[in-house]
Amino acid sequence: MLERAVERIVGKLVEGAPVGWSEASIYGTVGRGGARCSGGYEVPGAQDRRHRLPQVFRELLALAEELRLVRGWEPASLAITCRPPGAYSLVASMGDLHSLAGRGNGFRAVLDRRVKLEQPGRTQARGAGGPAGDAQLAVERFHRYTRRRGEILGREERLPPPVSGTALEEAERMLSRRLPGDLRALYQICDGGGEGSSGCLFGRYRWLPIKSVAACNAEQGEPFWFGWARVWDQVVFDAEPFETVRRCTAHPGWVPFASGGDGNYLAVDMAPARNGHPGQVIAIGRDYRDGPVLIASSLTALLGCYLESLERGAYEFDDEYLIVQDPPIGRGPVELVVDEVPDTLGLSLQAIHINDATSPVELSRLGAAGNLRLVHLNRCATADLEPLRSLPIETLRVTLSGGDLSPLAHHRHLAALSLGSAIPLDLSPLTTVSTLTALDLADAEIGDLSVVAELPGLRYLAMTPNQWATLLESASAPPALGAASLIGKNLPFDLALNWGARLGLDNTGVVRTSGVLGNNT
Repeated sequence: MLERAVERIVGKLVEGAPVGWSEASIYGTVGRGGARCSGGYEVPGAQDRRHRLPQVFRELLALAEELRLVRGWEPASLAITCRPPGAYSLVASMGDLHSLAGRGNGFRAVLDRRVKLEQPGRTQARGAGGPAGDAQLAVERFHRYTRRRGEILGREERLPPPVSGTALEEAERMLSRRLPGDLRALYQICDGGGEGSSGCLFGRYRWLPIKSVAACNAEQGEPFWFGWARVWDQVVFDAEPFETVRRCTAHPGWVPFASGGDGNYLAVDMAPARNGHPGQVIAIGRDYRDGPVLIASSLTALLGCYLESLERGAYEFDDEYLIVQDPPIGRGPVELVVDEVPDTLGLSLQAIHINDATSPVELSRLGAAGNLRLVHLNRCATADLEPLRSLPIETLRVTLSGGDLSPLAHHRHLAALSLGSAIPLDLSPLTTVSTLTALDLADAEIGDLSVVAELPGLRYLAMTPNQWATLLESASAPPALGAASLIGKNLPFDLALNWGARLGLDNTGVVRTSGVLGNNT
């Protein structure tokens, strides 16, 4: 029963409560995928008023199962509160309303699950150049490479037999594209690296058998949606040289052929950007959520780099494995975290986080970083946005201590803006920014919030309860919102439910139950 599932949670809350507690609360989202919850104990008079909750993960999953049986919700959002000695209440709804951990706390409503923010690489122009690889040279280098490895190891490495023509064609059919000639030629020598040291022919990456290539491509071919909390202001960096690889975290044209065993892969890029070549080798996967890295212009070139590494002794042994040094990636810092703007900034810089600087921060030196995509001012402010007018900034987090938003008018790149201010700001310049998709105003004073309704491309909006009330009384929410956040400390779940309903969430089936521990009322 639902009540028993709640009581098991409340029982643990009461059992683990600190001395002097007045209330315990849990807010979160639960479902088959797990539980994402926050909350704590209120202890009046204590220096640290909110104490951590005991572990109730299993009990929350059991409650999720009951809500799935009662309402068919997957996932479900909920709030549980209890007071001494054991009086409790539960409010639960369909899982489109999530409690926020951090960032001021509050709630996020997913208004349209179909809305996903598109990454910039999807619309980049495709390169017109031909492949840089050479099948004959790749075969020659491969034989030299494996022979030299055998000399270093003191034994010949055992490699699998070649891939049959039928298996190769079947893999390409599943991939819906032909492999680059040099990779194709290597599979006609052997079907991946096999076991033992020979498996890691490409640095620390294990060369995959052909039957695994299509499966990895299907798994890695589309960007994983991490939810609005992580993507609304995400920037995907450009690989260097710029405009060689698409600015995506995944793409169906990227074909993994070697695995690091840790969620990272080497892939041949069959859909390069304007300055790239089909068949270029890139690193993708778990550690490349900010964007891929160009490793070599082709597999042929990569084999040449590994041969050179062997000849100059740039390798190491890991048990019986021979690990050859990967080719160096020659570029400056992509991202900086600083307490003041440096005197010198390179063109490779794409993101800068300025923390706790003396305000107002002078931003004029940022003009030297002509490829800057992200600027965050954290716990500091600026009085002038003019230096940002011509930069290709896509994500901006800034607090204004003076000036206005006019330098952002007609900006060609700005997609996500998190704004703070102590003085009322005029948002009208933002109506000219056609690329703007996400806006956070929770820390800003705004003169006329009805301007927000004039941003038809907005997909995400974060504001305080008072700001939302003002907007919805004077105008309406932007028409294309996919998600919205209600920002504030210790907001009641019912307040969030009413807010979500005003934005179009269906709250007609809300589950409410209350009682006293052990009484089932």
